[in-house]
Amino acid sequence: MGKTKSSTFLFIAAIYLFLYVPIIVLLLFSFNTEGFPSPWREFTLRWYHELFQATHLWEAFGNSMFIACAATFLSVTIGTSLIFYAAQGGRIGSFLHLFYGNLIIPETILAVSLLGFFSLIAVPLGFTTLIISHTVLGLGFVIPMVYSKFLELDYRLTEASLALGATPLQTFFKVTLPLLGPTIISTALLVFMISFDDFILAYFCAGSSTQTLSLYILSMIRTGVSPMVNALSAVLLFFSSLVVMIFFSLKTRTRFF
Repeated sequence: MGKTKSSTFLFIAAIYLFLYVPIIVLLLFSFNTEGFPSPWREFTLRWYHELFQATHLWEAFGNSMFIACAATFLSVTIGTSLIFYAAQGGRIGSFLHLFYGNLIIPETILAVSLLGFFSLIAVPLGFTTLIISHTVLGLGFVIPMVYSKFLELDYRLTEASLALGATPLQTFFKVTLPLLGPTIISTALLVFMISFDDFILAYFCAGSSTQTLSLYILSMIRTGVSPMVNALSAVLLFFSSLVVMIFFSLKTRTRFF
């Protein structure tokens, strides 16, 4: 029994080392004076200074932030509206399961399909097409997660609200929506991170006029891995970790701050 536990522990430790050692190496070498993959020389903050002085990089960062925020807002708003309509007995309820396909369809297929659709209706590629693409992708996460939580709610609360004279709209906003609040917020954080980090949809649907952070990083590493990429990765890792901590604090009701 003891050997089984020790072997299980070693196996789990090996998996965590495989996952996190490369990230630790990346963080360490973001403070190295030499460019990657040169051996360690000495500590420096040079690459962080260059990072925060890179104007074009932060423009791309701002583009990604704007697109992610817009796509998250639209995904949550549209998804919640469809669930409300389905709750009132609308026929859309039987079609909500179609959005589950986004979870299993390869993103490349979705990107090529959207690119063909935009070309068919002659929509120029840019911010608009990126926001639409990321909204479609986000709906594939918002509707399954929020709708599954909606089905778990106690219907007696809704019936009590309606019996006391509230309209269906008042019941949804004052009873149903507050109960769905933690799920909606955690789902919105998830959709935001997926949209912010997305590369495939940006590669196909951005066009030549719009550059997101993922596309900018691709252009940087084509000429070799710049140490500034390590510094940028460290900053994004901190930002992502912060969002993940907020996400799990909402899911587990544990406060990190």
